[in-house]
Amino acid sequence: MHDMDLVFRALADPTRRALLDELFARDGQTLVSLTARHDMTRIAVAKHLKILEDAGLIVSRRRGREKLHYLNPVPIRLVHDRWVSKYTEPWAAGLAGLKHELEDQMEKVFEIYIRTTPERLWEAITDPVIRTKYQFGASIESDWTAGSPYRLGHPAAERPLMEGENLVVERPNRLVQTMRALWGPDAERAGTSRVTWEIEPVGDSCRLTVVHDQLPPDAPAELYGGWPMILSGLQTWLETGQTLTTPGSLMYQQAR
Repeated sequence: MHDMDLVFRALADPTRRALLDELFARDGQTLVSLTARHDMTRIAVAKHLKILEDAGLIVSRRRGREKLHYLNPVPIRLVHDRWVSKYTEPWAAGLAGLKHELEDQMEKVFEIYIRTTPERLWEAITDPVIRTKYQFGASIESDWTAGSPYRLGHPAAERPLMEGENLVVERPNRLVQTMRALWGPDAERAGTSRVTWEIEPVGDSCRLTVVHDQLPPDAPAELYGGWPMILSGLQTWLETGQTLTTPGSLMYQQAR
């Protein structure tokens, strides 16, 4: 079954849509907490979660003995880019704007499969020219060694849009960075967060997981809401050599 067929099959069931709504409202829930809101057994809910995970709509991660489930909006972004963007761009902004008020620091998890090699994917993440193709025309500069700084800049900006430190550099499988957004006052007030890029070969493709964590509970959605579009653009560039042409993808490039 095609990946997009799995997405539509998963979304066709009202119970699975309700589970996605609950993760949209409060991300990172356990099976127990999700089951408590449904008149169903844990086994039944677990089966629905498995279908959602197979479609890439959720991502699960273990934290100690708990298995937490996170909404992964990337497949919905891909549906938008292929079918919806020609009709309405604001619809996607609502899907990507995942802002939740949690007691602890927020953690956002995004996952996508790309038909490429780990080496080529690593190059696309770290090469300043390729980065402009999928991150709103912004380029990145660093020597990519552990402890080294990096900066993300745009020709139209007077100062860097983002800066941080490369904490872990394990080419071509893992990159851990601090992130301090500088593009606006709200983003800058959020302080420093952390971004982890994990690359895992799967057959002739790679699974790329981006974990954006150590976010303050009141972090503005602009800090993490752009990841689905960035990762969709990265996939498009690596698989087709083309850039996304949705209005959201072009809005900053037009300022160049």
